[in-house]
Amino acid sequence: MMQERSPQEAEAVEHNRLAWDRMAESGHVLARPALDRELADPLTTVDAAKWLPSSIEGWQVLCLAAGGGRHGPLYASAGARVTVLDISSGMLELDRRVAEERRLNIRTVQSSMDNLGMFADEEFDLVIHPVSTCYLPSLANLFSQVARVVRPGGLYISQHKQPANLQASLETHTGQYVVEHAYYDPAPVPPARTPNKLREPNTREFAHSWETILGGICRHGFVIEDVIEPNHAKRDAPLGSFHHRCFFVAPYVRIKARRSGPRQSSKLFLGSGS
Repeated sequence: MMQERSPQEAEAVEHNRLAWDRMAESGHVLARPALDRELADPLTTVDAAKWLPSSIEGWQVLCLAAGGGRHGPLYASAGARVTVLDISSGMLELDRRVAEERRLNIRTVQSSMDNLGMFADEEFDLVIHPVSTCYLPSLANLFSQVARVVRPGGLYISQHKQPANLQASLETHTGQYVVEHAYYDPAPVPPARTPNKLREPNTREFAHSWETILGGICRHGFVIEDVIEPNHAKRDAPLGSFHHRCFFVAPYVRIKARRSGPRQSSKLFLGSGS
């Protein structure tokens, strides 16, 4: 059963919906559709870690909180049957536009990432979930919702902002980054004072503990098979720059998790149709 949001949580989610609508309208870097060269070789683009088989033809794929004309078109170009869910109508419009231009069959659904009630149990072979859990004040509903819609043996591939990334200052103080936000503080993290690649403009972000992220995934029926920390670090980058900060504070973590339970169909791994 889903837990209801408090009025404060609901207001934060609505605030972020409007922020992403504005980013879609302004052409923010995270609202730019996939490029021709990426669509020409989509699996290489989306799966540099080689977590997926050589073909996902016919897979049912949910791109969760992944509007913007990038993830959905890439997986659809790889032969998957794609559903894109996002809270922002503006981001979903980009997917619809790309789907029409590229003649791709993509279903779009507007909803919060932790409300998947419109989907059937075990509907998807794969859920891909780019960085977005930081926009939810609470993850109490998220992983149970994802677990319900993933078939046994199916995959949940997610990426998150690491807690330390959201705790640490964006600027240096006497050449060092400092902790500005307490690990267990449920309030939003301090916003960026100036435009910053590590903070999306005008959003409210929340730092979730490792227990909440990793424990939440495991406790809801997934087995974590691999973890990657995308490396953006450059030791000699300018002080206070994105790459300099990433040398000291790892920004992201990418997680491969598999839904436990008996595998119901070989199509998950052979890539055949339904």
